[in-house]
Amino acid sequence: MSAFVVDLATLKPGLNSVRLECGAGEMDLPADTWRGRVQGDLDVERTGEQITVRGRVHGLATLECVRCAREFERAIEPALEVYADRSTTGRRKDEERELERDDYMKFHDGRYLDLCDEAREVLLLDLPIAPRCREDCRGLCPRCGADLNEGPCGCPR
Repeated sequence: MSAFVVDLATLKPGLNSVRLECGAGEMDLPADTWRGRVQGDLDVERTGEQITVRGRVHGLATLECVRCAREFERAIEPALEVYADRSTTGRRKDEERELERDDYMKFHDGRYLDLCDEAREVLLLDLPIAPRCREDCRGLCPRCGADLNEGPCGCPR
């Protein structure tokens, strides 16, 4: 079991605020990109055996700028939304497997709700495709490779 788990026994009926935290490595996030801890600030609503989770996951990603190739850090804070119901035994297991293929539905055992896979997925999907260290990054000179953020290079125009 991962460290990004809600202990359902500690939840009262209705809305509960829950904070989860673990190391990025415990979530199988790439160590070269995710060096810190991952935190979840979640509102967990319990209605009988049904659980609704809404909130944000916070992580700090180390990225490389596509323009100047500098390494920089960016806070990644995607939304997380999960619906879960109590797992059953018997013939409904096939139905549950089909429902878990849905982006937001999962099943719990009545004691714990593991959100590690869902948190990892939203963090990875929220990474920028073409990260830039800043919006006005000027990049590198295509001739000499000088960093144009530090000033003009000596190349003729």
